[in-house]
Amino acid sequence: MRDLAIRAINAARQFGASYVDVRVMERTTEGIDVKNGRVEGVSSATSSGFNVRVIVNGAWGFASSARMDNAEAERIAQQAVQIARASALVAGEAVRLSDLPPQKGSYRTPVRIDPFAVPLNQKVQLLLDADAAMRSVKGVAITNANMEYSRERKFFASSEGSEIEQELFDTGAAISATAVDPESSEIQTRSYPNSFGRQAGTVGYEFVEAMDLVDHGARIGEEAVRLLTAPQCPSGISTIILDGPQTALQVHESCGHPIELDRVLGYEAGFVGKSFLTTDKLNSNYRYGSEVVNLTADATIPGALGTFGWDDEGVPAQRTPIVSNGIFSGYLMSRDTAPLIGLSSNGCVRADSWNRLPMIRMTNVSLEPGTWKLDDLIADTADGLYMSINKSWSIDDRRLNFQFGVELAYEIKNGKLGRLYKNATYTGITPRFWGLVMPFVALTNGPCGVRQIAAKVSQCRLCAPDMVRPRHVSATCRSALDVGHRNGSK
Repeated sequence: MRDLAIRAINAARQFGASYVDVRVMERTTEGIDVKNGRVEGVSSATSSGFNVRVIVNGAWGFASSARMDNAEAERIAQQAVQIARASALVAGEAVRLSDLPPQKGSYRTPVRIDPFAVPLNQKVQLLLDADAAMRSVKGVAITNANMEYSRERKFFASSEGSEIEQELFDTGAAISATAVDPESSEIQTRSYPNSFGRQAGTVGYEFVEAMDLVDHGARIGEEAVRLLTAPQCPSGISTIILDGPQTALQVHESCGHPIELDRVLGYEAGFVGKSFLTTDKLNSNYRYGSEVVNLTADATIPGALGTFGWDDEGVPAQRTPIVSNGIFSGYLMSRDTAPLIGLSSNGCVRADSWNRLPMIRMTNVSLEPGTWKLDDLIADTADGLYMSINKSWSIDDRRLNFQFGVELAYEIKNGKLGRLYKNATYTGITPRFWGLVMPFVALTNGPCGVRQIAAKVSQCRLCAPDMVRPRHVSATCRSALDVGHRNGSK
């Protein structure tokens, strides 16, 4: 990997590049899918290649290839330079990079059990057993269990002298049970430990073992069946407590995306939208949330999905305050966007593959915990709802107005869980939602030391399934957040 990268850098410099970086990457992914007691598929794939990114005349150029030999390294380097020269013909501000000392080193995801070393029949049997546990519940019509794990090896080098080698693992799994009413054809689904795919982390197979999928199979099957006869969630204004996976999505959508600086600057306006957190709000004492709301972007949390040693520009992983005591204080930045607001990159750039441009992507954007437990929040709630696992979501292109639906909700009366409700939905406006967080933030434990955070918010509007989303919102919410590992103790 190193020889190829150095040859490409030298070639690009000879062709006229003022700056060059090269990423050589190999990613292997394996997956297992089980449905209704049968193995639906076992997959294994490896993708490898390299890319060259250059600056010529103040403009970026990028090219990539799956063929990794010396001649191809020189050809791709020349192609990247040619693209940069063409890009420089379009009027625009010249690219400036924030300062970065040469980086040297290596990083490997801490893994106790290599998922690739676990026998295939053992992993398949785990999913079959979890599937059987769900199917043991009368009324369950469809069951799914899946597992996916990957290993990425990559080498980064730049014309500034950086040379970095990393080996990153991510591992995850999930199960879901679906019940169908034979008369109305109504469908209800329960998932564990998350919906829309799987719960994953930068850990090994120990993460899957800690989920106890088999032990949770019957529970989610029973809940799916019970949802068919449960009453619809009432509409109105109520206190709500969001479980970990749901608040993780709430943070991701309403906190993580609006702080991506390329989005803020309008670079993604034609593709995914802009952000309400415009640059005039930075350093202006802009109140994003109440005083107990503290958000960080931390790429150093052990086991969390956005954890690494260096980003794909060679910037070291670090922890950045995003909201401090309710005041907006930071963005996710790259080496070319940070100088536009007088700052330096905080290491938030990654490439999805060897043939993709590196761009700003979330690290571990997290709501920081307090001292309460989730049970304390429930006990402290006289009247409200506990809401679990995402079912649907919608948010505008500025990340301001949102609506989320969950798989299941429980009534809370006098500090205890009561009736089960189905089709629960809540809506809000981002700074108003976070601005009503009250001084109760709880910390609980999840699978394999994953920390879950619950926070009391005030005033959230509930929408019945046939209700038009209201334009104005005032609400109460308590939320729980799943944000990764901290030394196995959270």
